Amino acid sequence: MSGKVAVFSAGSWGTAFSIVLADAGNDIVLWARREELAKSINENRENPDYQPGIELPARVSATHDVEQALAGADLVVLATPSQTLRQNLTGWAPYVERDAVLVSLMKGVELGTLERMSEVIAQVTGAGPERIAVVSGPNLSPEIARREPAASVVACADEDVARMLQKRCHSPAFRPYTSTDVLGCELGGAYKNVVGLAVGMAVGLGFGDNTTASVITRGLAETARLATALGANPLTLMGLAGLGDLVATCSSPLSRNRSFGEKLGQGMTTEEILASTRQVAEGAKSCASLHELAMRTGIDAPIAEHVTEVVAGQITARDMMSSFIARDTKAETD
Repeated sequence: MSGKVAVFSAGSWGTAFSIVLADAGNDIVLWARREELAKSINENRENPDYQPGIELPARVSATHDVEQALAGADLVVLATPSQTLRQNLTGWAPYVERDAVLVSLMKGVELGTLERMSEVIAQVTGAGPERIAVVSGPNLSPEIARREPAASVVACADEDVARMLQKRCHSPAFRPYTSTDVLGCELGGAYKNVVGLAVGMAVGLGFGDNTTASVITRGLAETARLATALGANPLTLMGLAGLGDLVATCSSPLSRNRSFGEKLGQGMTTEEILASTRQVAEGAKSCASLHELAMRTGIDAPIAEHVTEVVAGQITARDMMSSFIARDTKAETD
């Protein structure tokens, strides 16, 4: 099965997933925010800003024209920063084909509304749950772009749509599994960024494997408490979109969130880190919305709470680690 896929936008993950889709037999139009980047991609067959040195398949072309990108596309893949999705999609939505399936690669929760990305897509486009899917898992984009073997989860409330998407992105190096648990996949993907920040802070402070393993494990427990309280399948959090993504994010120096956390642990401020890179660490934004979502749901979320405080400059990374140890003791399964 093949067809035209529009991918928004030409950042690291959007470009990497375009390679997956092209290798699976789809024709890809990659939308770039900057016209000069689209031109460079078409002329040089690589994305020099976000995936330098990786030759793009012949099936991938780029454009700065939104209408051209979306015309005839039966899949629309969204890979923008989470906090800009609503504004961007409002401008793109009038050009989306009536029956196109909208696929979120984003891993965040919107500030203010506390909406997951699938919920934002539904609100802006009017699409029903059978037209909205998510892709989540241990997918560090440089490794995906290099075609290193990886697996992921494609989730949609409509199982037939999930299976269709599975076929459309099953490439020689990328193995997708289906799920109908959109909520669990999205919360697993968003929360692992926050845990990745906490692990990065521990590394930046010079702590070793015992500390990072403890933070990862308690982060998974925190994620599962919130997700299951909101209706997710607990098995989702044990799978690729939960534990798998968490391990990749927390263990790899390629992870933007872990790297961001390391710099916080080394004493840099959030403002200094943001000024030093064009890459977006989603957890630095979503930590506040996830903490607020946990409070609204009545879930204890110390990692989200303390990461939010460090990112806001209210406490230091060392304060956070000390606070974790000083918390009241309890049974592990509480």
